[in-house]
Amino acid sequence: MAVWYLIVSVMVLAVIPNPVRSTAEVMSHVTAHFGKSLEECREESGLSPEVLEEFKNFWSEDFEVVHRELGCAIICMSNKFSLMQDDARMHHDNMHDYVKSFPQGDVLSEKMVQLIHSCEKVHDDIEDDCSRVVKVAACFKESCKKEGIAPEVAMIEAVMEKY
Repeated sequence: MAVWYLIVSVMVLAVIPNPVRSTAEVMSHVTAHFGKSLEECREESGLSPEVLEEFKNFWSEDFEVVHRELGCAIICMSNKFSLMQDDARMHHDNMHDYVKSFPQGDVLSEKMVQLIHSCEKVHDDIEDDCSRVVKVAACFKESCKKEGIAPEVAMIEAVMEKY
């Protein structure tokens, strides 16, 4: 009887969606695709090869989002996908559409836009676009960790070949 109960429990748990895992998986797709434009933006943003290499580990605990050049690179990368307005702030509709374009992106779109927008409000007083964007990125990373939707580096590596 205990074995039957265990089997039924596993089957029930298998059909219950795990929103946190799903959103982290979607975030890994978004990160992998977005990251593909980084090399193109390296020279334009003045990003050193060392920071470029570190940025590949954006979601790792060891990576600190602090370099102004990284903010410039994020602006360049975002512009490749029309994710920012002319004032280097998020284009909400385009960001929704971008995130929704990934498998199960609809589970993350609203939350991601909300987190980025909240971070933009916190750092809105910073006039220099690159400096503001790097602060927003750092805030976004921390917010995602708190929400439990930050992907693991291994997750991102697993989907890199798709993009």
